[in-house]
Amino acid sequence: MSRFKLYIEYDGTRYSGWQKQQNSKTIQGTIIKAAEEIFGGSKLDIQGSGRTDSGVHALCQVAHLEVKTMLAPEIMKFKFNDKLPHDINILEIEKAGLNFHARHDAVSRSYIYQISRRRTAFGKNYVWWIKDKLNFSKMQDAAKEFTGMHDFSSFAEEDKEEKSTKVLIENIQMKEEGDLILIRITGSHFLWKMVRRMTGILVEIGRGNMSVKDLKSLLSSKSHLPAKYTAPPSGLFLEQVIYKGDNNLKELVSTFSVSKFKNSIYRK
Repeated sequence: MSRFKLYIEYDGTRYSGWQKQQNSKTIQGTIIKAAEEIFGGSKLDIQGSGRTDSGVHALCQVAHLEVKTMLAPEIMKFKFNDKLPHDINILEIEKAGLNFHARHDAVSRSYIYQISRRRTAFGKNYVWWIKDKLNFSKMQDAAKEFTGMHDFSSFAEEDKEEKSTKVLIENIQMKEEGDLILIRITGSHFLWKMVRRMTGILVEIGRGNMSVKDLKSLLSSKSHLPAKYTAPPSGLFLEQVIYKGDNNLKELVSTFSVSKFKNSIYRK
């Protein structure tokens, strides 16, 4: 058996998330189906760096493929992209060590969330359009409270697979780019719906409906309030999965620009 590292981009609009499900179309399930056709029924395994929710996108998801094959990585890449639908694309495949694990070996991950200040005919599936005026400075100041190690149980959907709700948020960057507000959150890992609920609370602070004091309270004690303000999945992108030795993140720009510079996202 050989193990390969796959770098994958996808538009999650038509899919019920990353993780394979019996009666739903998912990213992992679609890639496994393509792999089974390519490798003719050979035993194989494909595991991602983590799950993305229904409707969430990825600029660069990482997965590992374990299969017995003599195909070169570049040939495999072409074969996969011939089989996959238009909204899933293999950016690159490279040989990996037999012990490499896409999820266990990741040291951190980054997500980008896009908020649009105007209605858009083209980007509906890739932004959260907010009609209300948002105070960007207040949102930026409040975002600093998320950094560090916190218990994010108030910001996560209950998940029996999670052993702990404590997460280290390494950095939050925010930027205004034209009609967009961009939020990049980098952390050790993320809980189910956590980024979308963090974003939702920041938006409420931007609207003037909540304060930094309210945010501190949500981080210090369990509350179901963030669930009420869960941001839609359309604006969320898994940007990068970071492994030991990878370069630091590049400049924060909108996903429409980031996609043009994919080499800077996943190459060391």
